[in-house]
Amino acid sequence: MTNKPLSFDTPSFNVACIQYYASADIDADINLAEQLMADAVAAGAELVVLPELCAGPAITDSKMQPVAFPPEKHPALERLCAFARAQLVEVLIGSLAVKENGQLRNRSFHVDRTGRVIAQYDKIHMFDIDLGPGRSYRESMTFTPGDQDVLTRTHGVSAGMAICYDLRFPELFRDYAMAGAGILFLPAAFTQTTGEAHWHSLLRARAIENGAYVIAAGQCGSGPNGTMFGHSLIIDPWGCVLADAGADEGFCLAAVNPQEIRISREKIPALSNRRVYRMELPER
Repeated sequence: MTNKPLSFDTPSFNVACIQYYASADIDADINLAEQLMADAVAAGAELVVLPELCAGPAITDSKMQPVAFPPEKHPALERLCAFARAQLVEVLIGSLAVKENGQLRNRSFHVDRTGRVIAQYDKIHMFDIDLGPGRSYRESMTFTPGDQDVLTRTHGVSAGMAICYDLRFPELFRDYAMAGAGILFLPAAFTQTTGEAHWHSLLRARAIENGAYVIAAGQCGSGPNGTMFGHSLIIDPWGCVLADAGADEGFCLAAVNPQEIRISREKIPALSNRRVYRMELPER
């Protein structure tokens, strides 16, 4: 990405993070999502953000086996685009499992107020970890990772797209900020264990490091796919949590003021103070 001039003088707008527990039943998932999104729009949301794998996730024998379709035939994508068009609201679809060229992708979609997909991002970093006895995850056994960062634009502000485990790779978010992003999207399905340990800390760190709003919608609750942490967050560029959805199904809402991005970066100009340096590894 190339560095771009920064301008954050557009009006404030309201953002909502939606959280719930998604299942293998796509229709039930979207029915619930539409209900919660409609409530958020009624409360003033102009952009609604859904969690990772917001429709159709399923785990069988410890392996992720989501319900997936080609993007042009995905029933969840079709319905969520129709919702955006009917409600005249932007929707950030956290992610859906899509089939493409014989591969599965964990893909996020940004839909504008007309129901048109204006940006899409394939999750780059796969959640391949061992948390202890009986708690191993191998996302790479299901999904093919992406290899392209993606900037989109909402309400006049450039925004970087990421998904869940990407949160642990700060260089991605720094690249977005250096390219002009003032908003960082991070839909997720954080487990209870990792969420309790790291969710708030890492999200606040990404906001502070980059002087950017972080908008992170997460799944919540328990079911066949395990226990999800919830606590969808909207964080300002100073690292203050503006809204926290807690542990239960619902949504959180907060105003995003683009001028706060400029103010934060003027107070602590870490992006402009950044220097290129050489690294020399010791001889062995």
